[in-house]
Amino acid sequence: MTAPSAPKNTPKVTEREARQVAEAAREQDWRKPSFAKELFLGRFRLDLIHPHPLPAADDVRRGEAFLARLRDFCETKIDGALIEREAKIPDEVINGLKELGALGMKIDPKYGGLGLTQVYYNRALALVGSANPAIGALLSAHQSIGVPQPLKLFGTQEQKDTFLPRLARTDISAFLLTEPDVGSDPARLATSAVPDGPDYILDGVKLWTTNGVVADLLVVMARVPKSVGHKGGITAFVVEADAPGITVENRNAFMGLRGLENGVTRFHRVRVPAANRIGPEGAGLKIALTTLNTGRLSLPAMCVGAGKWCLKIAREWSAVREQWGRPVARHEAVGAKISFIAATTFALEAVVDLASQMADEDRNDIRIEAALAKLYGSEMGCLMADELVQIRGGRGFETADSLAARGERAVPAEQLLRDLRINRIFEGSTEIMHLLIAREAVDAHLKVAGDLIDPDKPLSAKAKAGANAAGFYARWLPKLVAGPGQLPRTYNEFHPSGHPDLSTHLRYVERSARKLARSTFYAMSRWQGRMETKQGFLGRIVDIGAELFAMSAACVRAEHLRTTGDHGREAYQLADAFCHQSRIRTEELFTRLWSNTDNLDRRVVDAVLTGAYTWLEEGIVDPSGEGPWIADATPGPATRENVHRTIR
Repeated sequence: MTAPSAPKNTPKVTEREARQVAEAAREQDWRKPSFAKELFLGRFRLDLIHPHPLPAADDVRRGEAFLARLRDFCETKIDGALIEREAKIPDEVINGLKELGALGMKIDPKYGGLGLTQVYYNRALALVGSANPAIGALLSAHQSIGVPQPLKLFGTQEQKDTFLPRLARTDISAFLLTEPDVGSDPARLATSAVPDGPDYILDGVKLWTTNGVVADLLVVMARVPKSVGHKGGITAFVVEADAPGITVENRNAFMGLRGLENGVTRFHRVRVPAANRIGPEGAGLKIALTTLNTGRLSLPAMCVGAGKWCLKIAREWSAVREQWGRPVARHEAVGAKISFIAATTFALEAVVDLASQMADEDRNDIRIEAALAKLYGSEMGCLMADELVQIRGGRGFETADSLAARGERAVPAEQLLRDLRINRIFEGSTEIMHLLIAREAVDAHLKVAGDLIDPDKPLSAKAKAGANAAGFYARWLPKLVAGPGQLPRTYNEFHPSGHPDLSTHLRYVERSARKLARSTFYAMSRWQGRMETKQGFLGRIVDIGAELFAMSAACVRAEHLRTTGDHGREAYQLADAFCHQSRIRTEELFTRLWSNTDNLDRRVVDAVLTGAYTWLEEGIVDPSGEGPWIADATPGPATRENVHRTIR
């Protein structure tokens, strides 16, 4: 029997309609400077990040005091192995975090929160995530994308007064956007919110609701139908999790983050007061994307914590384990992995701290920086964990419980690898992040020349766009020919006596930024309207930008540590090592812009989908179970037991 391929009520939209919805949701203007945006345009604005911005003294005092209390809690109250075995965070741990104020790290003190800066919030997540990543995910989902952040940015004063005190101390929140057949394509969102007098009636099913199993308050994205007096569109609502008609139908289980309280939530004729709507109708996606501008920094922050732990274990283990008469760390094959972990951890921390401090100062637009940090951190975090498993050998593949059972140190390396893997999917997969960042990177080009490549624009619009483009490129292109990166003494403050020369790396970044901009312009000229289909090319453009941003951040951090007298020499050495490693990756990416298998890959995919290679699948058995590929999410009453539980 053939199973249904998709929920029956999912709206059918064209590719163009889906793009229009996504385009309408993104921020259109750039009111503040952006280092990363300038980088993609071939302009290396070192002045935007150097000297390294610094937190206020009071912010440091309050942040360090909380980190000290949190560290003591992590060391004395959290048993990560127990959470892994029982696939659940004990209620007493969550209640202890509530008492610490950890639910309100980002909430203003006037509402009962701690009011930490983004820098210290991220450091707290790195710390608690090192104790157990599922706890980091719970706190991050609650504050980075859950109810507090949208209310902080878009909520009314009444909503803030009503909900923020609860969220700061007692109530856990969750963010509900994804549906069984809707992921990064919100134009197909099926959950509805139908106006009914002073209320809205919610119907639909939400999937992968992180914290949803234990949440007290939900932020729900639902589609309001257009009608008289109602603009309609995807809209955000604050919803009480125990409202009549809400059923958590399943607590999902994953390869990692075993303590994650993630579920499937059904809404059946759930009544939500209009006073609980966040922002106007139709603003839901814009609210979600704006919330993620800084919310995305929580994931790379926890990857920084993972990198630090990988480095600690790699150092301790590889100094003890001997092979052929000397510690394995002294063998080049293993040493290269340790060097990669150390240098990458330094650079990733530099990226996260820099982006976080810029977010706190609010003088730069960091939407691209935060997205790059999420993309780069999630990819590099997985690589570092994988290298640690390799360094540990068979012990890296063995579980911590098994190691302990036979008398060895319980090192959960394989658990870290499983736990980190989701970060390449959470809050925008790597592939979606490539497209999102690429759209922002070419924004300036589309503003002046977009009508030229839009097949639906009339000739008059194309003529006007042509004139605008000619003027823009006449001014812009000559600046990509030469720059400070070609002058041998530029950025010489990054070559202090007795330290590695980081100025050469910054000159490389400047030259590469211009090369990157030239490559983007050439691609747009070559492919024009087909540019959006060149996802392989766009992904490499973004990856080059990520490497250049990371090199810049690493150098700026090293110089900051040198001038403050805090491990300056060692920081310069790590930054130098990272930049050399990054430059090799960057050069490979530049080569692959034009020398790749993209066209061949498309032909192979076409053949796979038409069944031309089914003979290659012979000789196996498929252990998969029965059932549809995508569960039916047709609205209606729940038929399963409600597994929602409240933690008090």
